[in-house]
Amino acid sequence: MIKTIAFDADDTLWENEQFYQLTEKQFQALLSDHADKEQLSKRLLAAEKRNLATYGFGIKGFVLSMIETAIEVTDGQVSTDTISKILAIGRDLLGHPIELLEGAREVLDELADRYTLILITKGDLFDQERKIAQSGLAEKFAAIEIVPDKSAAVYRRIFSQRAAEPEATVMVGNSLKSDIVPVLEVGAWGVFVPHALTWSIEHTDTPVEHERFKQIDSMRDLPGLLSRMP
Repeated sequence: MIKTIAFDADDTLWENEQFYQLTEKQFQALLSDHADKEQLSKRLLAAEKRNLATYGFGIKGFVLSMIETAIEVTDGQVSTDTISKILAIGRDLLGHPIELLEGAREVLDELADRYTLILITKGDLFDQERKIAQSGLAEKFAAIEIVPDKSAAVYRRIFSQRAAEPEATVMVGNSLKSDIVPVLEVGAWGVFVPHALTWSIEHTDTPVEHERFKQIDSMRDLPGLLSRMP
């Protein structure tokens, strides 16, 4: 019997990736004299991958990766004005208002009376706390966990601390790599809610054959799915 529902935040409860992509387009425009859009995207993604272990996930690491890429594609000749503009679009990204995804609030309201709800999100602590506060959803959760990354070990620790038995716990999210595959490893259920925009680093094979893997089209489908689960 399912007792605990854990939720991802970015692109599961509210929009996130679309704002990163808009910022990347602004970055491409700033550096258009030095490289084409495709090349800039490849160089930026490579920088982000290199920097994850140092800066972690989130806006600050993204901005630093943009600056690093700008230095690389200009052979160190990037102007201070361009650096200032990169910092400015990064600040704009940090201040972007929260846009809840369709059905997010209503589904949490519906499930709160029947299950223990937990929020598990990764990224920069300051930015995640800001988004959680602005979302108005914090009070829906019995616990909120902000972690630097998501792995089987991280989920195992959180479930243990929250007395959430894995076989009675569901994790809901839009990232197969971060939200689904690791929880399946610890014996919990993973409910995949695809988002139209997902960062390429979060892509991995869909575990369609796993007995605890489920997929829905929309957050609004979650209550019905839960009612049919063991």
